Amino acid sequence: MPDSFYGMHWMLATPFDQEEEVDYKSIPYLVAEAISSGCTGVVGLGVMGEAARLSDKERTKIAETIIDAADHLPVTLGTSANGTKAMIERSKEAEQMGAAAVMVSAPSMPKANLDALFGYYYQLAEQISIPIVMQDYPQTSGVEMPVDFVVRVANEIPNVKYLKLEDPPTPTKISAIRNKIQDRLGIFGGLGGVFLLDELRRGSIGAMTGFAYPGVLVQICNHHKTGASDLAEKLFYDHLPLIQFEQQEGIGLAIRKAGIHHRGLISHPIVRHPAGQLAENTFNELLQIIHRVGLK
Repeated sequence: MPDSFYGMHWMLATPFDQEEEVDYKSIPYLVAEAISSGCTGVVGLGVMGEAARLSDKERTKIAETIIDAADHLPVTLGTSANGTKAMIERSKEAEQMGAAAVMVSAPSMPKANLDALFGYYYQLAEQISIPIVMQDYPQTSGVEMPVDFVVRVANEIPNVKYLKLEDPPTPTKISAIRNKIQDRLGIFGGLGGVFLLDELRRGSIGAMTGFAYPGVLVQICNHHKTGASDLAEKLFYDHLPLIQFEQQEGIGLAIRKAGIHHRGLISHPIVRHPAGQLAENTFNELLQIIHRVGLK
């Protein structure tokens, strides 16, 4: 494996106060939870971090706060932008701050052009020296990355060392990529960990996700890595009701923030407008499931 990332990299939420201002004081508590639960990295300014709803000034201060709190824990920063120039500038800034890697999703395109998309990543690789995590998440980008495109990027842009795969069925796509390039590319699952067990079996190296109880996914990854497949399977299926409940389209982020707030890691479970806050009955259902799976 030509990389050093593996295991569970926790996607960090961006905490807000009741006025929707960034709650910078809560960020170190999130990073501390990642460290204490055994995560091998954290990721800031992704979809979980509501990056699209942040100003550039906020993005920079959030990134600095995460890196300051992380100590030696690797920090990946999301630097996606619809323009190549803006994405490169954000990525350079991330490298200068001390990020271990950048995560970049496809830009929005009225009509997908895979050659232009290849150039988007190629130009970035020419400008930075830290690894690139290519995010394959068509649900948010609107751009699909065929297996052959992923293979081309892996073969021709060595600095793209990782793929965050969120294009289901993810286990099938992992196998298709592995069959063509073996372990040239480190593949992480996402999507809340819904397919984590099968992804690991097919050759993923871990997960990058914002599940509110990252320690559970850490244990699953660790058990799989040590060959304790029965323990990994039991843990996964014991917690699957909560994993699935969190991954509800449209309200998944609000559910996760409610769970993280319930754990005392952030001061408020606020998501930024135009996203809606979590309904009381949904929150009560969340609490029931948390208790049912044996968590607090």
